[in-house]
Amino acid sequence: MNLKDFDNIRPFEPEELPEVYERMMADKQFQQVLAAVMPHMDIETIDMMMHRCLTNLDFQKVFCYSFMEDLLEKASTSCTMDTSAIDTLKRYTFVSNHRDIVLDSALLGKMLIDNGFSTTCEVAIGDNLLSIPWVKDLARVNKTFIVERSLQPRQMFLASKRMAEYMHYVIAEKHDNIWIAQREGRAKDSDDRTQPAILKMMAMGGEGTDVDRIMQLHIVPLAISYEYDPCDYLKAQEFQLKRDIEGWKKSAEDDVESMKTGIMGWKGDIYYHCAPCIDEWLDSNCRNMPKTELFDAVARHLDEEIHTNYKIYAVNYVAAYLLTGEKKYEEHFSDTDRHRFEQYISAQIDKINIAGKDNDFLRERMLTMYANPLFNKEKALSHE
Repeated sequence: MNLKDFDNIRPFEPEELPEVYERMMADKQFQQVLAAVMPHMDIETIDMMMHRCLTNLDFQKVFCYSFMEDLLEKASTSCTMDTSAIDTLKRYTFVSNHRDIVLDSALLGKMLIDNGFSTTCEVAIGDNLLSIPWVKDLARVNKTFIVERSLQPRQMFLASKRMAEYMHYVIAEKHDNIWIAQREGRAKDSDDRTQPAILKMMAMGGEGTDVDRIMQLHIVPLAISYEYDPCDYLKAQEFQLKRDIEGWKKSAEDDVESMKTGIMGWKGDIYYHCAPCIDEWLDSNCRNMPKTELFDAVARHLDEEIHTNYKIYAVNYVAAYLLTGEKKYEEHFSDTDRHRFEQYISAQIDKINIAGKDNDFLRERMLTMYANPLFNKEKALSHE
């Protein structure tokens, strides 16, 4: 395979960037966004800085890295990553739970640099989020490759195969990292589970047996923990709308609202934890496994690694206690923690404005979102 085979889905190459910069800077909506995000700089200065970025990584270091630093200062108390189980000189496919549409991968890129990696990662993102031309351009400048959705079955098969082959190309030929979510879309209730279909897709590229093909991507299970999820009330609202309106689906405007809220909203503490690369586990445990069992077994292993490495906060214990009434959770939070979290939940529910608003249902949904990481971690640790 060569790069031309992936023109429809890959990030822009360095030689393509000047033309893309021109196109983005000519877009009035993009100019308005720049004015809002970088009010201290005029358009001419931004344009000059952009054209000095000769590679996608240059662009990320000049624009995205500093934006992330500013954002974290305003929207979090701390943001850390444990990379002790992996080698910063190697390249990996990070498979993680999915909390935030934009930030999960953007923060990973920043923290890979902070932790001694010489590069960031290429990011899989659904084409449903790229309907606006300048957004699609910006994403592809920012090392995004496109997951094609809403296709007919035959087209979907070919698109999945092309994406798998591209992922193998990134690791083997471009020597870059990859980030992909463990499932399509976010788990709205934070009950994170890897879809075996994602792993089957990965095994459509590469060479050798299915185990060989998965090993060639050097998968690292990545656990992402946010103390607070700014989109929690939007997710709860979505649960009620789906419950009450048959066939209800999110609109493009809903996606934009989720992106904006997720980026700008308060997150508290943020923690990323890399489990060991699964290559050794695959080699030891999966060589003689029937194909019918393989992908489910790998998905279960990823889930256990992710669940085990969640960081659990007082809010998770309070939520679990309020849902179950189990006394064992009380020792992990104070009266102040409980009072603060209950006030927080009430304030988030107040932001929801829909017909037939069901406060009890919305509260239960939000508590479940915060309790599920703890419940899953408890289960994973009991299996060990």
